[in-house]
Amino acid sequence: MTGRITEDHLIDSVAEALQYISYYHSPDFVQAMGAALEAEESQSARNAITQILINSRMAAIGKRPICQDTGSVNAILKVGVQAPIDWTRSPQALIDEATRRAYDFAANPLRASIVEDPLGKRRNTRDNTPAMIQTELVEGDKVSVTVSAKGGGSENKTKFAVLNPSDSVADWVVETVKALGAGWCPPGIIGLGIGGSVDKAMAMAKEALNEPIDITALRARGAQTPEEALRLELYERINALGIGAQGLGGLVTVLDVKVNSFPTHAASLPVALIPNCAATRHMHFTLDGSGPARFETPDLSLWPDLGDGSMDGRRVDLDALDDTVLESLSPGDTLLLSGRLYTGRDAAHRRMLEELDQGKPLPVDLEGRAIYYVGPVDAVGDEVIGPAGPTTSTRMDKFTGPLLAASGLKVMIGKAERGPAAIEAIKAHGAVYLIAVGGAAYLVSKAIKSARPVAYQDLGMEAIYEIEVRDMPVTVAVDTRGASIHQSGPRQWARNR
Repeated sequence: MTGRITEDHLIDSVAEALQYISYYHSPDFVQAMGAALEAEESQSARNAITQILINSRMAAIGKRPICQDTGSVNAILKVGVQAPIDWTRSPQALIDEATRRAYDFAANPLRASIVEDPLGKRRNTRDNTPAMIQTELVEGDKVSVTVSAKGGGSENKTKFAVLNPSDSVADWVVETVKALGAGWCPPGIIGLGIGGSVDKAMAMAKEALNEPIDITALRARGAQTPEEALRLELYERINALGIGAQGLGGLVTVLDVKVNSFPTHAASLPVALIPNCAATRHMHFTLDGSGPARFETPDLSLWPDLGDGSMDGRRVDLDALDDTVLESLSPGDTLLLSGRLYTGRDAAHRRMLEELDQGKPLPVDLEGRAIYYVGPVDAVGDEVIGPAGPTTSTRMDKFTGPLLAASGLKVMIGKAERGPAAIEAIKAHGAVYLIAVGGAAYLVSKAIKSARPVAYQDLGMEAIYEIEVRDMPVTVAVDTRGASIHQSGPRQWARNR
């Protein structure tokens, strides 16, 4: 006979789950990525998938974050109306306490990414609270909890539309995914919520992302419902777009498409689309009064052993960049970078341009240098830096032209595509844009040999650091002539269907 479900049962379980999913991919995701590697024919995409799998295995062994963006906390609670709950505080208060504990765990601190006052100063809350919570009363005497850590890059690609009842949902989804770009870090999962209301559709899409990857089994047995038929159609049509891993062009863009539906108004067809990236992180557990949930350590044999991440590529010295070197680079080239570079994200870029407008000098000399769009996790033990993967580069597009013109910056490193204005600025200033693999943050961090903050330390993880790298793997995405792999790659691999 079980006892009452206490506050500590929920807090302990959520805190442990958040730590667990920061470094363990679920087995179905690892298996799906392994299958994607086997199916992929594009060498650039194969390299990206390989790095993601190696990073996943390294994170599991080292118990360090898969991705530097350790996500906003999302929790879905389904509370049985007969559950013997012994709570005096709200679910929000309890899960926020669990979040603080998990994100401040000394052996594996997670990055604080939540800012308050979104229309004002956007001050970091420093503990990743508050969590985003959905609570529903259901039949039964247990509490069902699903916890996920949702990265900003994929969350930012969320789309919603209210279609006409006669419109094709499949056509809308395919065209929407085609326009998303690579900022959501494919290959990943597309979650759809269809029907209900505006808010219901969004909630269904978010919940769909936590369902097991089972598209292979579905393809084998065939569709039995309209939702399953839509999943199969979209799986084929999205992969036929040729977007590929990291948008480099390839055969595999989605690992699965998930669909939840609900009755809706006769005049409406709401559709919400939310992608999940290569850092898919979620855990489900049930509380029945017997104590906190317990999570089993996955067997390392689940991961393919693909080596230590060493890659072949052209070595480039960041301390000896000149126009001859830069002009010799072409989209799709694999490079191994060594030397000194600076970090900088949105907040640092904005402040640099504000200071330039005020007639102040830049806090660092970017002439002929490289900048890496990254907000790393805090280091632990003897680490130089915590997991340090790239952030989505399009957020820096509006700063690119003015910064290149004012600073002499020559190399930018991030993830996903650049917009037309940024590409024109890159071309005009003889610069290049390189990408590191999103979802390979722990692997990338091993190439960083020193790191020290040099400016804007009040910005926390968005401060400017000077870092020294050795053989950091990157791919040329935009060359000095303005040619982009994110345009040529998908065009090469697209299949008409």
